Amino acid sequence: MYTLARVFQALAERKPDLDAGVFVYAKEGFGDYPGFLSAFGYWISSCIGNVSYWVLIKSTLGAFFPVFGDGNTVTAIVVASIGIWLFHFLILRGVKQAAFINTVVTFAKVVPILVFIVILLFVFKYGTFRLNIESAAHEGGILQQVRATMLVTVFVFIGIEGASVYSRYAKERTDVGRATIFGFVAVTALMVLVSMLPFAVLPRADVAGMRQPSMAAVLESVVGPWGGVFVSIGLIVSVLGAYLAWSLICAEVMFAAAKNKDMPAIFARENANDVPANALWITNIVVQILVASTYFSRDAFTLMLNLTSSMSLIPYLFVAAYGWMVSNRGESYEVRPEERRRDLAFASVAVIYTLFMIIAGGVKFILLAAILYAPGTVLYVMARRERNLKVFEGMSDWAIFIVTAVAAIVCIVALATGLMAI
Repeated sequence: MYTLARVFQALAERKPDLDAGVFVYAKEGFGDYPGFLSAFGYWISSCIGNVSYWVLIKSTLGAFFPVFGDGNTVTAIVVASIGIWLFHFLILRGVKQAAFINTVVTFAKVVPILVFIVILLFVFKYGTFRLNIESAAHEGGILQQVRATMLVTVFVFIGIEGASVYSRYAKERTDVGRATIFGFVAVTALMVLVSMLPFAVLPRADVAGMRQPSMAAVLESVVGPWGGVFVSIGLIVSVLGAYLAWSLICAEVMFAAAKNKDMPAIFARENANDVPANALWITNIVVQILVASTYFSRDAFTLMLNLTSSMSLIPYLFVAAYGWMVSNRGESYEVRPEERRRDLAFASVAVIYTLFMIIAGGVKFILLAAILYAPGTVLYVMARRERNLKVFEGMSDWAIFIVTAVAAIVCIVALATGLMAI
């Protein structure tokens, strides 16, 4: 993930004319249709990620109000739906206002995490920690453990490209790269501390058996009931802040793709407050449908988490591959040419990593991703017809579409016959 962050940093500085990141890199390197698939995949994965936030909020409330259950009851879905549209109309009033709220929330949500870390550091029991780590060695081996946590790790780091998505607002292109690396380092530190410190206070089996959010249950076991309430409130604030940020990013990606004529022109329209209103409407309609679908899921959070990660890996692969192409050709390395070999190494690792991640995620999630990618091509067809262009330029575009469509059909048949279960 670090090498992927470095690719985003290098491209932001070496290709300053390419704004909106992610899908623009795919389009520049591989053509219009791959660029569209990257934009659509990133957008839909972000929508699914937003659904996981609502599931987690509902599950958190379920610990105090049984009517919310595990986040998939009728009451939980109704409350989430109200929240979706409250945020929708807040953002429609102006991106700057929403961005200010997100800044305040960012500070507010970090406090409970830091309190959690400090308290667990004070009650750290080396014997418990050592016993947990030693017992983990018997759980199928390190490679199996790493593979089992791969998609979760991807989910944690989704957003490192956020500065790249908003690069058109940057005063200095170097700020985009700095923000990307700073975000990566901060998230890594928090992830390691929050993941590892519970093993110094509780047996591993107890931590594994806790309901979401497990961080609240861990702190409650250390300091009493107030710890669970404190973390739960912090989590709700944190996730609502994340939801606000990702609602903005979802709309921005759809808007930028439409401005580049890779999506239908209707999504390139802004309202009087300079908000990409139509892009926001389609985003929240999709989120609403997916939230309603969680009623039929036994573990909606894990499903949405894994599917979000799987969908985002395709756009990440395009970015990594384009970064490799740029550094391999030596494009834009007239300045600081000594960095070329380093950037090529980072891009190479990033390509191998994302390919491995797609495979490690399993065939099921590749097929589920195809179910979303294949019908999404309708938007591409609409955009091309608006410009009176051929839908597919060459055999490579046709090949990509045919493979995606076949995979989608295979997935539908597998689900219908019971060969595959969600």
